[in-house]
Amino acid sequence: MKILVTGAAGFIGANLVMRLLKEGFQGQPCSIVGLDNMNAYYDVSLKEYRLAEIDRVAKQKDSSDSCNSCSNCMWQFIKGDIADKALIDSLFAEHHFDIVVNLAAQAGVRYSIENPDAYIQSNVIGFYNILEACRHNPVEHLVYASSSSVYGGNKKVPFSTDDRVDNPVSLYAATKKSNELFAHCYSKLYDIPTTGLRFFTVYGPAGRPDMAYFGFTNKLLHGETIQIYNYGNCRRDFTYVDDIVEGIVRVMGGVPERRKGEDGLPVPPYKVYNIGGGQPENLLDFVQILQEELVAAGVLPQDYDFEAHKELVAMQPGDVPTTYADASALERDFGFTPRITLREGLRKFARWYKDYYSK
Repeated sequence: MKILVTGAAGFIGANLVMRLLKEGFQGQPCSIVGLDNMNAYYDVSLKEYRLAEIDRVAKQKDSSDSCNSCSNCMWQFIKGDIADKALIDSLFAEHHFDIVVNLAAQAGVRYSIENPDAYIQSNVIGFYNILEACRHNPVEHLVYASSSSVYGGNKKVPFSTDDRVDNPVSLYAATKKSNELFAHCYSKLYDIPTTGLRFFTVYGPAGRPDMAYFGFTNKLLHGETIQIYNYGNCRRDFTYVDDIVEGIVRVMGGVPERRKGEDGLPVPPYKVYNIGGGQPENLLDFVQILQEELVAAGVLPQDYDFEAHKELVAMQPGDVPTTYADASALERDFGFTPRITLREGLRKFARWYKDYYSK
């Protein structure tokens, strides 16, 4: 089984690669090619750390692994950009991938307001290149990252994949919705099985520093003030990275069925799922849990004056008040719903943070 993981040095991508190296895919060894452009949207040393962790796992020889030995799973990393069409075409022609997991993207809602070019280049042109490569080098399944941001300002909660998502409030959200539309088109025209995954506020150790839990920790450690948007009245459906990876792995093996419609043409082998815990947390409660776990892990002292370092501010452009996943379709089709609690996940993050920055 040959698998391409784009964005392999990213937060979710690296964790997915390590999971596949440790356990194989569906109990069998696999050959994994990882692609990442290693851009400087955030600290590149964190991406290098993740790649080093992947290399460490790849070199392990543990007979207890479900695929007998992770040394049977091959790993190759390539520095490159999905927006580079010639590179993508050559990779597909050389490796003949069975499964493609496209996690490469320019992330961040607020950054899309400041630097829209990066989003068109990576999230639109890059994804188009992946689709074209799958068209000309047929794959069993293309799984790609969408986002909960596609729900925009939807007031109906929880968010269901049956809801209309035609009113994005950021360019980032619009590019992710475009991915779903492109995928549907290619599934219909070329019978390519595609599955989009709408991730909800992913967090955990070695995550993205621009995410609230990580950014808050950095600011608090340096005595800076953290800003809590919408005066603390936002709610987020936080999803721990291991739950996200579990969902991805299950979906990878659940290829949408290829079949013909009444017109004799392919019914698009196309699916979209939410991956979220279905338990939105108020931001003030989230901050309370985070500060407790940071103190418990020794990141911050017992007597830290949190109240002096918190500021309640108005909603920011591109933000939404609530994210809340209806993940019943994931439970129905794959028997899985994210289970790791926010406190458990933030505890793991705080302990990682203490260890990583103490070196």
